[in-house]
Amino acid sequence: MASLLSSVGRASGVYPERADPNENAFDRWTRGAVGGALQRLRPFRARLAALAREADQDAEAAALLNDTDLAVQMRSKSRQAIHGGKLAPALALVREAAARSLGMRPFQCQLMGAAALMAGKLAEMQTGEGKTLTAALAAAVAASSGVPVHVVTVNDYLAGRDAEQMGPLFRFLGMSVGVIVTGLTLAQRRAAYACDVTYCTNKELVFDYLKDRVAAGGHASRAQIKVRALHGGADQAKLLLRGLHFAIVDEADSIMVDEARTPLILAEKGPTSGDPKMYRQALALARELERGADYELSAARRDLYLTDAGRAKLYQRSHELGGTWHSAKAREQLVSQALRALLLFHRDQHYLVSKERKVQIIDEYTGRVLEGRTWEQGLHQLIETKENCIPSEHNRTLARITFQRFFRRYLRLSGMTGTAREVAAELHAVYGLEVVAIPTNRPCVRRHLPDVCLADEEAKWRAVADTAACLRGNGVPVLIGTRSLEASEQLARVLKLWGLPHRVLNARQDAGEAEIVAEAGQPGTITVATNMAGRGTDIRLGEGVAEAGGLHVLLTEYHDSPRIDRQLIGRCARQGDPGCAQVFLALDDALFRQHGGWLLRVIARRPSPALIALLRRRCQRAAERIHGRERRDTLKHDRDLDNLLAFAGNQI
Repeated sequence: MASLLSSVGRASGVYPERADPNENAFDRWTRGAVGGALQRLRPFRARLAALAREADQDAEAAALLNDTDLAVQMRSKSRQAIHGGKLAPALALVREAAARSLGMRPFQCQLMGAAALMAGKLAEMQTGEGKTLTAALAAAVAASSGVPVHVVTVNDYLAGRDAEQMGPLFRFLGMSVGVIVTGLTLAQRRAAYACDVTYCTNKELVFDYLKDRVAAGGHASRAQIKVRALHGGADQAKLLLRGLHFAIVDEADSIMVDEARTPLILAEKGPTSGDPKMYRQALALARELERGADYELSAARRDLYLTDAGRAKLYQRSHELGGTWHSAKAREQLVSQALRALLLFHRDQHYLVSKERKVQIIDEYTGRVLEGRTWEQGLHQLIETKENCIPSEHNRTLARITFQRFFRRYLRLSGMTGTAREVAAELHAVYGLEVVAIPTNRPCVRRHLPDVCLADEEAKWRAVADTAACLRGNGVPVLIGTRSLEASEQLARVLKLWGLPHRVLNARQDAGEAEIVAEAGQPGTITVATNMAGRGTDIRLGEGVAEAGGLHVLLTEYHDSPRIDRQLIGRCARQGDPGCAQVFLALDDALFRQHGGWLLRVIARRPSPALIALLRRRCQRAAERIHGRERRDTLKHDRDLDNLLAFAGNQI
């Protein structure tokens, strides 16, 4: 394995981190296409298997050590491994430590996954294969050598749970473990980042990084910060992080791909929310414009622009309004945003309105509320006005960065997920991460039933309810996945009409997410969930469920990305358990409406399984191309803005 410290020489800035290179298109193509092909030629998985076998050979010697000697040996062997020596002895020791402290003896596949993480790879491990322990093994080896480790996950619950569950392992080896969740003070955050291993959420980590950049006034060095502290800037010396040394990113595809379409912005509330009257006028003007004549719209690509006729109509209609409306640029930008608020952003799909009459953004991929996130350039205030909410304050941007640029700054980056092969090329091109598939501990016995295609949504809900009723009657637990909050509530109403007891998990009822998902494997339980489906939470089968066929997963609509479909399907048949998956779809599903084109019209007249499968692949490829372009545009815009700020002397 390459030395983990081989990149330290490229550290720069406020604290140890990798420089963010300015790349051209040829650089990205070389790393993504050519580099990716060369990486795949190496028999890396065979090397991982050999490492696991070597660790088995050292297991007997590790078992003979007492607890104190085991911890001492762990530090010694880990330092050797980190500096380019053999990793197998350290893996054997950390496995023995896990068995003693956690009562869990890692499988061969988990040792292979830990070795892949140590090598800076992205380990694709199937759902239920024990990624939490795998990450802890790699974190323990790195931290034992003195390298600070960040284990990054998608929400506060998982960060807290994993830190608590794996804490005994780290403490057994004489290391400290911290956790970063929403609501901590700056002092608490600083203390957590000072630990040997820190569990944190992706957003909290990035915002803390941006706070450090703002406190340092851009790309200041530690020496500059100390000088500022001597001259009265004491607060600037109190950085939160110790640097970006080694990151293990759990659910890496969700964080590095799905959430990479939107930059993270550190902002402060402005003094005003703008003129509510102006927002109402913008929405009124937008409603007067005609599609095709005054503006062009592509819902699939989420593109919208005004035509010359639309600009002329705006000039005539807004002439008597005065003020901001006299500026052509301001009125066209404001009305364009109003059109987006009306036509591209829908309640219970892209956002929800809370009981406190606040507009909260919903993550389309996970179904979760994005706490504290707002849209830019007046869009959030326009949506609030559309929903008859009081417009919130405008935010003033202090710093911004994309997930792509942030994670590339780690001296060593690795990750885990159950679904990465579809985006392997992008992960390698953007992050330099090679995807390595880790074999399962036990053979998968999941059954896939044929897709059921219905004419419309109403017929689909009836078929889903009928199937759920039959399965429940046989004592089979059912997990039903929906694409949006709105769809989950529509299905819940249908199930209620059928008299079927059920539980709903979506952005409105996500407080007990882990509890709901953990109970989804009990006999006859019906659980309706948006795409989050409790990622990271194990669904254990209740008594008699395995004999009845295991958990049955129903997909009620294909997602834009086949990865999301695989994530939901992966909730069943874990660790050799029985399970079954089936897809129910309608020809008026959003994916087909937006991307089906002529093929959808052909299938509507003469449906067949082969044509429907072709339609699904065609639509998902089209959607993925659009999302990929959005991620590239986001990264390019962020880099261009950074270069502009650097030229102006204000780079963050």
